[in-house]
Amino acid sequence: MRLPQIQIHTTDAKIDLNISKPQQYIKQPKATQHIEQPAAILEIRTTRGVLKIDSSQARRDIGMIGPLESSANYVEKGKQEALNGMARRAREGRQMMESAGKGQGGATIQNIAKQNHGPHRTPFNIKFVPSIGSVKTDYTPGKTDVNIQRREPIIDAKVNKPIHEYTPGKVTGTMVQRPDVDINVVI
Repeated sequence: MRLPQIQIHTTDAKIDLNISKPQQYIKQPKATQHIEQPAAILEIRTTRGVLKIDSSQARRDIGMIGPLESSANYVEKGKQEALNGMARRAREGRQMMESAGKGQGGATIQNIAKQNHGPHRTPFNIKFVPSIGSVKTDYTPGKTDVNIQRREPIIDAKVNKPIHEYTPGKVTGTMVQRPDVDINVVI
């Protein structure tokens, strides 16, 4: 006896796949920045130094005086010389009066003439013109105040988002050959 046989034939499926790759584009733009540095505020206040020079005494020492002071000096000197002249004449008159009473009139007049005339010695010495310390100075120094006000920088920064574009890939398939199972029974 013969047993029946089963023959099985299979045909594989064939698929044609069409694959398109995914596309991705990423770009990171730089941050947008605006930086501004305001200038510092600088204030400088100064007061001037004051220098006072008084040279009036030095000017007087070398004979440079104003007309009012010069006139006053000459008036004072004239008064003094007039008083000295009156005193001298009174003294000489007394001498003559006293000598006339003693009988020495001629010799007294000669002595008075010698006193009034003839070489007079004037003192000679080194003189510093103008006198030392005659120029007086007074100095008041000035002041300088510096005020600096610092100003912070102004920074405006914006972070830009990344540019991201993504196109997903596609897979399409086409059945080129269908699967098949063929079963036969052989007796």
